[in-house]
Amino acid sequence: MEFKAIDKKNWNRTEYFDHYFSQTPCTYSITTKIEITQIKKQNQKLYPAMLYCITKTVNQFEEFRTSINQTGELGIFDSMLPCYTVFHKDMETFSNIWTEYSDLFPEFLAAYEHDMLEFGSVHRFMAKPNVPENHITISMLPWTNFDGFHLNIQKRYQYLLPIFTMGKYVEHHQTYVLPLSIQVHHAVCDGFHVSRFIQTLQDNINNLAE
Repeated sequence: MEFKAIDKKNWNRTEYFDHYFSQTPCTYSITTKIEITQIKKQNQKLYPAMLYCITKTVNQFEEFRTSINQTGELGIFDSMLPCYTVFHKDMETFSNIWTEYSDLFPEFLAAYEHDMLEFGSVHRFMAKPNVPENHITISMLPWTNFDGFHLNIQKRYQYLLPIFTMGKYVEHHQTYVLPLSIQVHHAVCDGFHVSRFIQTLQDNINNLAE
């Protein structure tokens, strides 16, 4: 993991960052529908496939990897990995697990399955300890197909990384569609960037087998 500090004096986003981070702190979320037909046709496990595709897309765009590190420095991580929730039916609680990312889906899937085998039944908030700083948060509500989802976080105005929440997919004429909420900080991510992310994510899902 590498973290490259941003030189705000020569950063083309400084004016926007200062406005939406300090003058008018602003976060927002967009909920969209993602077609997952390609994943279903391949009989892939939906959750790890989406974890992979979301993380792959995040790693394609700097604005989704811009953060303030543990020492308070503004910069960009060279790559991110997913930290995701796992539900425990017996206690109706969940745990967080993180998995190392690989550009190769079979390698990521193997790492995911290994982590699930080792930590999936651990009933703790953070089932796999020592989560790296360069992680994105992903969760899923497989029981509900929603049209909107928003997180209300007290310290969200200082948190720059995106947060992803998936819902229950629906089938219509052999097409499968999944709701996805993307929450971002306006200081580093505009509507254009989210729109481009959504399109690229859809392309990555459609080309998952390639």
